[in-house]
Amino acid sequence: MTIRADEHLLEVLRSLPEPPPLPPSADATPGWLPDLLFEDQAASRHADLAARWLQTQGRGYYTIASAGHEGNAVLATALRPTDPALLHYRSGAFFVARARQAGMELDEALEALLLGVVASTEDPISGGRHKVIGHRELAIIPQTSTIASHLPRALGVAVAISRADKLDAEIAWPTDSIVVCSFGDASVNHSTAVGAINASAQAAYQNLPLPVLWVCEDNGLGISVRTPAGWVAHRHRDNPSVRYFEADGSDPATAVGRIFEAAEYVRQRRRPAFLHLHTVRLMSHAGSDVETAYRSPAEIAADLDRDPLIATARLLSARGALSGRQIEARYEDIRSRAMTIAKGLLDHPTLASSAVVTRPIELPRVIVSAPHRARVPERAASPGDGTTLAQAINRGLATILREQRDTLLFGEDVARKGGVYGVTRGLAREFGPARVFDTLLDEQTILGLALGLGVSGLVALPEIQYLAYLHNAEDQLRGEAASLRFFSNGQHRNPMVVRVAGLAYQKGFGGHFHNDNSVAVLGDIPGLAVAVPSHPRGAEELLRQCVELARTEGAPVVFLEPIALYHQRDLFDPGDGRWTQAPDQTQTTADAAPFGRSLTYGDGQDLTLVSFGNGVPMSLRAARRLGEEHGVAARVVDLRWLRPLPVADLLAEASATGRVLVVDETRRSGGVSEGILAALVDAEFDGVMRRVTSVDSFVPLGPAADQVLLSEDQIVEQALKRFRQ
Repeated sequence: MTIRADEHLLEVLRSLPEPPPLPPSADATPGWLPDLLFEDQAASRHADLAARWLQTQGRGYYTIASAGHEGNAVLATALRPTDPALLHYRSGAFFVARARQAGMELDEALEALLLGVVASTEDPISGGRHKVIGHRELAIIPQTSTIASHLPRALGVAVAISRADKLDAEIAWPTDSIVVCSFGDASVNHSTAVGAINASAQAAYQNLPLPVLWVCEDNGLGISVRTPAGWVAHRHRDNPSVRYFEADGSDPATAVGRIFEAAEYVRQRRRPAFLHLHTVRLMSHAGSDVETAYRSPAEIAADLDRDPLIATARLLSARGALSGRQIEARYEDIRSRAMTIAKGLLDHPTLASSAVVTRPIELPRVIVSAPHRARVPERAASPGDGTTLAQAINRGLATILREQRDTLLFGEDVARKGGVYGVTRGLAREFGPARVFDTLLDEQTILGLALGLGVSGLVALPEIQYLAYLHNAEDQLRGEAASLRFFSNGQHRNPMVVRVAGLAYQKGFGGHFHNDNSVAVLGDIPGLAVAVPSHPRGAEELLRQCVELARTEGAPVVFLEPIALYHQRDLFDPGDGRWTQAPDQTQTTADAAPFGRSLTYGDGQDLTLVSFGNGVPMSLRAARRLGEEHGVAARVVDLRWLRPLPVADLLAEASATGRVLVVDETRRSGGVSEGILAALVDAEFDGVMRRVTSVDSFVPLGPAADQVLLSEDQIVEQALKRFRQ
């Protein structure tokens, strides 16, 4: 296998002269050892070459190379091995240099890089699930992003470091650490990167400590798309709140001073900085990339002379440290070691079953023998405490914040205003701005902040103001939150409970942004749990269970709060106050329901209505009409958990009547009812199953919403139709 960059490097090494030593001008920089730097860079290069060789053997599954970016080994040298790092995927040299700092042998570092290439179960970070640059003992948090989705998390890690002392909480990093986060010049244009860097600038503008070093490794290309010359500097040089540093990663001797200066600026000032590190891409984008399709031969050849290994070799030669032949011998020795390791991986085991693959993201499932019951009495209800859903959630949040000092609550308008609907009112006053605070208006930043706090050892309670706003940032849940345990084999966690105000049926204030009835985006994210409160009596305990699930499993959880039920007090008739009253106290109350359990109202033997959120009081009213007007005795199941579904409870309640009508306020296509019916089919339920849903439409403004949203009349109509079959 011939790699042009490798051949060119060898030609240069063999031609290096052997002059007398020159003054080592860079030696004043602490930790700067060019001979060790060359070894780190060479190890990364040979890991790339070995990955290409493994591909030819049918055992290499990842060939995106670090070649040309080995200047980031200098960056690793400028940091401490305990500084958390979230790295660009061309960071092999950074990895090797940090491994050396931490006392790891070179062969061990090489093997760690290559185990991921062959998807080996012995890969120390992902256990064979993906090739990622990461290692728990090296404080390198694994990232798979090529579009900068990890930048918001880096922001959150920096916030965790800066607030740990105020919170009197233990975190995963020393409190004098800085965060380094690297990305490419193409990724710097992504909205996620723009938002995260902007958020760091706003924090600095307010004199809030935020020790993060943004590193743009600029090779001028995003696969085949060119970055306009000078664009990165033009965009970031003049930001008054984020100090700009520039260095040439292809020339370590000139870059070392600026790189060390940038790292020291962040550490001493506790302010963000932007390091623009010029690099070059060698060996094409990946093994399948035909670079000549979009670059001229002359351009590719010119880049060969910008190889950072050549610059380091020339520096060693000029200083008289090593001759060209000695450098070549060292380079070839590392080649031999890398290939020996690669050949030894040809028969390494890979993940052999779906159960093993998904183990890090499995959520606990509760196996039950009987459903949990509460009954809406037909007689006059006993007096309740009159607490609304909004008040119950507020009380639950206050209890959690009071008892668990490592929890933080934040989002748009949650602090001073107390939330658009008053759900968080008074919490900022009681717990202070370090734990309850407002954020800027950017959902990607809000969720990324939660991710960074979680991976640092805290428990985040972010709020997304409306369900529709979640779509602006859903990849922070899919690509970052839910995937972290998967790609780290459970070694890293980001416990968080995302409170989302959503669903439909708001009166007097709506439209599709404030009446969003689609939760499909949450339905297929592995490792994500979703809970939906309905009755005030169960909401506080359900919220506590979500926090406990996040804490014990390290999992992301969505707590989807039905806006229309926040302040609802009545159930059957205006002024009856029945929705805020407790269920019949002769039954087990809703707020004592065990984790993962549904809740059943009534014991009708004719029909089972299965619902959640707004559908629960709607179904209860429909059940009353069915009984009083048509003699149909229906029970109502409040699922409470959409992921994972309480399948055992669902099956038991369905079997009790033999007839199921799923009452789904979400859309017919991609709605919750599809999964419920599929679960019953999979469980071999042989009774009658039907569903009634809202229309496949955005929710329009005003009374027109009633034309597309599920109604109680439709529930009754479909129930009678199915019952009489």
